[in-house]
Amino acid sequence: MKILANRKIKSLFVGILSCIMAFILISAALVIFDIGNAAYYIIICGVCMGVVILLLCYVYFKEQHKIMESAIAQITEYISGNKDVTIECNDEGELYRLFHEVNSLVAILNAHAENEKSAKKFLRNTISDISHQLKTPLAALNIYNGLIQDEAKEIPSIQEFSQLSEQELDRIETLVQNLLKITKLDAGTILLEKSLENVSEIAEDIKKHFLFRARQEGKEICLSGNEDISLFCDRNWITEAISNLVKNALDHTEKGGVIRIEWRAFTSIVQITVTDNGSGIHPEDLHHIFKRFYRSRFSKDTQGIGLGLSLTKAIVEAHSGTIEVDSTLGTGTSFIINFLNPTKL
Repeated sequence: MKILANRKIKSLFVGILSCIMAFILISAALVIFDIGNAAYYIIICGVCMGVVILLLCYVYFKEQHKIMESAIAQITEYISGNKDVTIECNDEGELYRLFHEVNSLVAILNAHAENEKSAKKFLRNTISDISHQLKTPLAALNIYNGLIQDEAKEIPSIQEFSQLSEQELDRIETLVQNLLKITKLDAGTILLEKSLENVSEIAEDIKKHFLFRARQEGKEICLSGNEDISLFCDRNWITEAISNLVKNALDHTEKGGVIRIEWRAFTSIVQITVTDNGSGIHPEDLHHIFKRFYRSRFSKDTQGIGLGLSLTKAIVEAHSGTIEVDSTLGTGTSFIINFLNPTKL
């Protein structure tokens, strides 16, 4: 029997069986030899047997409780960050087999963590190399293009082509920068510098940034929210995330369109919403818009690179937040971002 493989269970079983056998033998002897008050002595023997069995069980379960408490303490220590702890499993039986499996799982998790650490280090170094290798030629190309524009002021066709090339270079630079940002967020190589920031001030800065474009295109950016609401975040990254949503809204609204940035605070959540009355998102695209490089076959935007929303999602999730989208085709779109508010927890 597997249950008897454990030495302590076997000892308990033998002890209880010995008590029962001793009781049976003593009772049989008392009856066979017709000893006076045999029933009285049998009762006393039964009580003694019960006390001894209870004592054996108490000692066994106390020892088991001690073993379990030790195992729980080791697991808690591992969860707290000590990756070198193991549970003692130098005995046989089902319980110790379970402990052995837990130790094996810990070893596998440690190996995965080490591999992930090595992969992140490699990715960090690769990102640094790629950034350097790409930024230098892009900067050179921008300079060359500027020189061509200066030299070709009298030649309209060359001037036109140089302006188009400038736009494409800007797109490539934006693509490279966004790719690097997303990769750094994925690799965990960016340390978010969080502090308590006023949401109203962040929204005002974003509005000022896009105000010139909005006026040129005949669109309006409206802000709505309590000026006292604060969010524990990295201001620069959150500004970038919301700016991507506002830019996306401007790209998909017609003249006279309105983009609204609203924020509210609930019991333990700060919610920021970016809403527009533009063309909306086709139902077929709703589940794919946060994928990298996703381009809708229904979209009229030919300049987008399909990374803005992916970057926004990565930034929000790096802040332990969530982002959702609600859209009606031909009516408009709302992006809802929710952040836990630790000051309210």
